[in-house]
Order: sequence, then structure tokens, then C-alpha cells
Amino acid sequence: MKNPKRYLVTSALPYTNGPQHLGHLAGAYLPADIFVRYLRLMGRDVLYVCGSDEHGAAITIQAKKEGITPRDIIDKYHKLHEETFQKMGISFDIYHRTSDPLHHKTAQDFFTKLLERGDQFDEKVSEQYYDADFDQFLADRYISGECPRCGHAEAFGDQCENCGSDLSPTELVNPKSTLSGKTPILRETKHWFFKLDKHEEWLKEWIKDGSVDGAVHHNAKDWKKHVVGQCLSWLDNGLHARSITRDLSWGIKVPLKEADGKVLYVWFDAPIGYISATKQWCLDNGKPEDEWKKYWQDEDSELIHFIGKDNIVFHCIVFPAMLKAHGDFLLPKNVPANQFLNFEGQKFSKSRGWGIQQFEYLEAFKDFPNKEDAMRYALIRNMPENRDADFKWDDFVDFHDNELANNLGNFVNRVVVLTNKYYEGKVPTPTTDGWKAPMATALELVKKIQAAIESYSFKNAIQHLMELSSFGNTYLQDISPWKLWKENPDANEITECMFVSNQIVCLLSTCAHPFIPFTGDKIRTLLNQDVVKNGDLATVISQLEAGEPLIAGGHKIGEPSLLFAKINDKKDTSRLAMIEAQKTKLSNIVASEETKSFEAVKAETSFDDFTKMDIRTGTILAAEKIPKANKLLKIEVDLGFEKRTVVSGIAKHFKPEEIIGKKVLVLANLAPRELRGVESQGMILMAENEKGELSFVSPPDEFGNGFTVR
Repeated sequence: MKNPKRYLVTSALPYTNGPQHLGHLAGAYLPADIFVRYLRLMGRDVLYVCGSDEHGAAITIQAKKEGITPRDIIDKYHKLHEETFQKMGISFDIYHRTSDPLHHKTAQDFFTKLLERGDQFDEKVSEQYYDADFDQFLADRYISGECPRCGHAEAFGDQCENCGSDLSPTELVNPKSTLSGKTPILRETKHWFFKLDKHEEWLKEWIKDGSVDGAVHHNAKDWKKHVVGQCLSWLDNGLHARSITRDLSWGIKVPLKEADGKVLYVWFDAPIGYISATKQWCLDNGKPEDEWKKYWQDEDSELIHFIGKDNIVFHCIVFPAMLKAHGDFLLPKNVPANQFLNFEGQKFSKSRGWGIQQFEYLEAFKDFPNKEDAMRYALIRNMPENRDADFKWDDFVDFHDNELANNLGNFVNRVVVLTNKYYEGKVPTPTTDGWKAPMATALELVKKIQAAIESYSFKNAIQHLMELSSFGNTYLQDISPWKLWKENPDANEITECMFVSNQIVCLLSTCAHPFIPFTGDKIRTLLNQDVVKNGDLATVISQLEAGEPLIAGGHKIGEPSLLFAKINDKKDTSRLAMIEAQKTKLSNIVASEETKSFEAVKAETSFDDFTKMDIRTGTILAAEKIPKANKLLKIEVDLGFEKRTVVSGIAKHFKPEEIIGKKVLVLANLAPRELRGVESQGMILMAENEKGELSFVSPPDEFGNGFTVR
């Protein structure tokens, strides 16, 4: 890993319309915290910034629902985010907020600079949806309707959360205002469009080869495959100018006289929050006025974004284009985006109560010893680095009891107990250099931890940490000083074994710090040492390479204290009861959904409207995935009188080979439309349950193809 002069590390700004769940922690904050803590231990100059994302239509929607102001919403959740992150050990250098006046000015200045360039914006008068009942233009999130790509019934005006497609409100089928519930009307309004298409060529080169204007910027092979793949999919489909202003009262005012009643689009303003946070950090720490520029504009700095996969496009295409258009800023060196974390086999769902919020976990497990590191460890061991992962309470228990308690905790406890028993708590001094060989092996494991962290492979890194602990356990067990003590308490093998074991415990306290920092500090207390500080890992590595001990002989350690109390403990069932309570909560949700009342019947329609639908029986002849559309299948259906091609958003539910030969019902007179370059000539009817699971609505096998459903 090349060592620049400084690093600027960011985590995605969490939105302030609700609490954060465990998936958010595993996606953008825990991996960044590991990386930053490691850099600090290596003595690097690193600044870690984040803050609350506090603008946009979703805030105003939430405020309307609760009958309070947007300011009430953002103050409530900003405080919750800040406190929860702190409790979970996320070590931001600054946690800012986009409602701060400094951020407003920074974002407005950024807009003005791009406007002054003269070639980055188009001013367009276009038709936008307007709710006459509420007398206002509708921001994208105030409009819902059917997705034109996958048919999802509740897509929003900016994105379909079912298939992930980027949308504009006018693309929605049967649009409705979320304010009045009525069909909105189109009215003319003026907006500013960022010419994203102007940046398409250099972005493609940068993503593919790591080159910008012919100069190598980064090694493209270091970027995660799913990050590159998603970006190239966007680029291959062609970029388009994007409106970066909205008709909305809540947000950053567009700094132009003719833009009264308009604000900057939240996705234009939010990433600029990284810049304003850096500025605020400099002000808070008495730095020179332009000190922030070293992190954003100096070629010896590296910018690294930690995000979830839903934010890839904005951090790898839109924001880099904004930075380059401005002309003074660095581009990100890497964007190691994680995929999604599910919960017990299903997506986190606030509305269903499926999952657990971070603050809820801290409250529910308030009497659980070392609860913060217990959760950090479980999330790292199951981090969705390259594919979606699934959090399970049973895995949490296994990770805690088998790895944290039985491996790490047991080793540390045995070393502290034996040192106090045999040597009155003083680290013994060996008489030979035999201790250097096992410490050389330990150093090799430390370097594996380093290599994994520096390649953003945090799951591998923490497993190497456990290998270091296992090495200590095996070493201690092989020598078994408790057996030798009975025969000869003065044996050099005992002295050397306990000396080496204390060195490994000390090494673990330092190496554990990026992953489970509270535990690392507790181990230091057990060793009667100061908590780790910046540069300590670099010092430790230098000492080991020079053959020097980490703890000198004669050092007095502390009294033993248990690091991790096992969950499966027959004598104390309180911790297991906390886990069982969470499982019971989920079981109750499943039970209630099985007996819950059905959705209300939709608005009344006429018999004449129903008879307009021509539904026919058919059989699926062939099916295949559509490239670069992970939710769409191209399906060939035999309708008896002809064969049709239908594009259906069911690829997440069914494999192509599973549905060949399936009897189906097809809406045959649906107007054709193009989806991902394929003309869809109808719609296959599906039933969906409350879990989002799909099932074909199938006629009996004895029915032929092409018969009418009446």
C-alpha cells in the first residue's frame, strides 16, 4: 500500500428521517472505522468525516406524517445518530450536519463555481407534476406509481426500490401525489441540469483503467468487481443531464434571483457535506483557514469513500463528475462499497419491525457485557463485502462463545491468571533468546492482518486476528506450564512460555483495536498498560522486527477479569434470554403476518373496464436473464395462436430453468413497452404475499394455451 502524506476517509451521510439499523452499520461505518483506526495505529495522517444528511423531500414527508416541522425531525435523528455511533465506537474526527450554515454556503459556492464555468449546466423549462390541492410542485419522492421497467406498483419519482432503476417522475405509470393521493397535473417550471453526459468518456476510462486524461490515477484491479460492474452498466447505457434543483421549501436555496422557491437537489448537496465537514473540523481545531484544501486538493492526499451498494452511482459517477467539473478537487482513490446485509433471511423492514435498529440493540442488550464489541465482531465476521450477507442471532451466539470467549477471552484470561499465580503478576524474564522464534511467527500473522485491512478485506483481517489468538492458545497448551510447574517451578520453559504469552496478549491488544476497540482497551488494562495511541502498531512491528520485547520482564500486570461472559451459560441464563427475546419478537411478527387482515380493496372499477383486459392462458417455452438487469427475465410464452416475448421482474425469485414449462396467465392486450432494449409484449400475472414472495397464477395443466380468462 503506497503511503500518501494524508488520507481523507468518508462514510455515507446517514439520512435523518429515521434510526439506523445493523445493515447500515455493517455497510458504511464499521468498515471505515476499522480502516481509519488501523491507519492511526500506523501513524498515518488521516481525517475521518461524516455527518447527517438533513435535506430532501423525505424529511418533509416524515414531518407532515408526524405533524411537526422538518427541523424537529432532523434534530431528533441527528442526535440519535451521533450518540449511537459514539456508543458503537465509530471514531469520526467530526460528525457534522448539512443544515449547518457553513454547509449551506459551501454547497451554494460549489453550485456558483460550476455555473460560472459556463459549460456545466443547462437551464431548461420543463413540465413537472403539480398537486393542485396542495398548490405546490411535487418533488420526486412526492410522486409514486408503477415502475415502467419492472412493474413494481410503488416506485417513486426518482427511483424504483424494487429493481433499482433510476427514474424521472414522468416515466411512472399511473402516477399519484403522495400528498393528496390524486393524479397530479403537469405544469411548466425552470430547473438547472448538470451535464453529466459531458463527463461520460473520461469517467469510463477512469472506472475501467484507473486513468484520467491519460495519467494513471489508481489501479482499477483494486476496486471491487461489483462496484466497477455497476458503474460500467450505467456508463454503457449512456449518461444524461441530471436536474440538480427542485421546487421545494426545505433545503439549500439556489443562489440565484430567478430561482425563488427552489433548492439544490439533496443528492447534489449531500456529498458536498464531506467538504463542509472537513472545513468545520479545521475551524474546530484551530487550523489555518485553507488547511482543508490539503485533504481535498493536494496530490499527496487520498480520498476514500465507504458506502453501501445503493450509493455506488452517486459516489463513483455523479460526485466525481462534480469534483472534476469544479476543477480543483481530487477524485476518490477507492470506493470499497459493501453489498447489503439481510436479517434472518429477509430484508430489514422498519414498517414490519423486521430487524433491529442500532439504538434498540444497545438498549435491549444494556446488561450484556461488552455488547458493543460483541456486535462489531459478529458484523465484521459476516460483513457483506462482495455479496449480500445475512445476520442471524444463532451466528451471533456462535461467534461470541466460540471465537471471542473460547479463543480470545480464554487465552488472555489464562495468561493473566497464570502470571499472577506463578510470578505475583510480574512478567518473568527469560534467560535465552528462544522466545524470539514464536514472536517471529506472531509477526507474520500481524502482517497478514495488515495486508487484509489495506485491501479492504476486513473479514479476512479479523480471522487473521483470531489466528493470532489461536497461535497463542496452541503455544500455551503445547508447553502446558501448569504441568511443568508441578515438577520444577524454576524451569526456563515456564519462564519463556509465560514471557512469550504476555507478549502475544500485548500484541493482541494492539491488533484488536481496529476491530473491537473496547476489548483492546480492556486487555491493556489487564496488562496494566496505557490504552493504544496513534502510531503504536508501527512501533510494535518495529520492535518485533528488531527482536525486542513488547513488555519488559518485571512489568507488573493487573488482576484477571473476564473479557467475554459466554451466552450459553447454564449457571447464568440472562444473556441467552436476551437472544431468545429477539427470536420471539421475530416469531411473533411471522405469526401476526400469517393471520393479519388483507390490504384494503382498491378503488371501485367498472365491469366495462374489466372486460377490456384480455387475459389468456399460456405456457413458458424459454427464459433467460437480461444482461445488466439483475431483476429482469426475458420470457418466451406460447399463447396457442402465437408466441410472445414478455419481460418480467422476477429474476430475484425464480431461476430461468425453473419456470420453463410453467402454465401462466398473460395480460395479452397490454400495450408493448421497451425494457432494457427488449420489447415486452404483455404481462405475466403473479400473486405476492406479505413477505414479498411471488407465485405464478396458473391455470390447471389440462387447460391449453390461448384460452380466455373471464
